[in-house]
Amino acid sequence: MSDPVQDLRNFRTPDGFRGRPAWFVQVWWVVQATFFRWSPMFMYGFRSWLLRVFGAKIGEGVRVRPSARITYPWKVSIGDWSWIGEEAVLYSLDQIDIGSNVSISHRCYLCAGSHDYSKPEFPYIVDSTKTRISIDDEVWLANDVFVGPGVSIGRGAVVGARSNAFYSLPAMMVCFGTPAEARKPRFPSS
Repeated sequence: MSDPVQDLRNFRTPDGFRGRPAWFVQVWWVVQATFFRWSPMFMYGFRSWLLRVFGAKIGEGVRVRPSARITYPWKVSIGDWSWIGEEAVLYSLDQIDIGSNVSISHRCYLCAGSHDYSKPEFPYIVDSTKTRISIDDEVWLANDVFVGPGVSIGRGAVVGARSNAFYSLPAMMVCFGTPAEARKPRFPSS
């Protein structure tokens, strides 16, 4: 029999990977599944407060919908007046930085983590240059956009619905597709 290509029995979460003790992570997940999720829509301030209590950096006027999911809030920063839509996922295994006046629409998925598939134990990639996500000011991610590990999206970019951003995208461009590519300027010159 040949050596296994992938043997998940040997997977281990690296020490300190989550950034907080296991009990703290579990408390956050319980709070997120109850108080956060059950809060009425208009209670944006309450949800921002909960995120701050758990270590997120949250700006003024941020609107996070109650069905949004954030894996580790202490690895998330959201600038002033930004929106996180219904069922959006911030899979923050690494840092996710969202600027000001950003719209992360419904069902977007920001994936700041991955595995090294070349090793049988399938370890997490712990190199932030390959996993950290940065969304600059005034970006709009339309519905159901996937943003992959290590991607940066430049100021004022628009990423079209159902696009997949596997590579960084430039500022002030309308981008779409799989993989998403810059297609035209956000504001064409007259």
